[in-house]
Amino acid sequence: MSTTGYGVIEIVSRKALCRGFGGIRNSGKSIPLAERLQVVYEGIREVVTTYAPEHCAIEDVFYHENVNTAIVMGHARGVAMLAAQQAGVAVFEYAAREVKMSTVGSGAASKQQVQAMVQRLLNLKTLPRPQDAADALAVALCHYHRIKFRNLKTALK
Repeated sequence: MSTTGYGVIEIVSRKALCRGFGGIRNSGKSIPLAERLQVVYEGIREVVTTYAPEHCAIEDVFYHENVNTAIVMGHARGVAMLAAQQAGVAVFEYAAREVKMSTVGSGAASKQQVQAMVQRLLNLKTLPRPQDAADALAVALCHYHRIKFRNLKTALK
């Protein structure tokens, strides 16, 4: 089974609050790729409809040991971006190392470290699961930090 994680935060009084997270689940390789991509597309559209986000932050393409896995992940990423873009949501991309650095303070942080830090930063009672959802929340937090930095830079000019 493969999972595409999503995470939604809201900024209230300059504080990030978790509004929702989860995983869009696929049955795996037994289903044709086009059908798996449709599940991702429809899942992202449902998230956009439910939460009406202003932005969509997504992890940039990264290299994977298994080339086939990297290609399928790239397809899923593209479909997720298309779903958000068609819904009128601005899409932003961040490298995995930047997400980890922004969230944990180390670009080489483990998935478990990211998951624990996301729990702490968003004051969640339990670890966000699936782990892909924790990653998605980390990307959202990275985007928030980037916006804060950009706004600070603009104010200082």
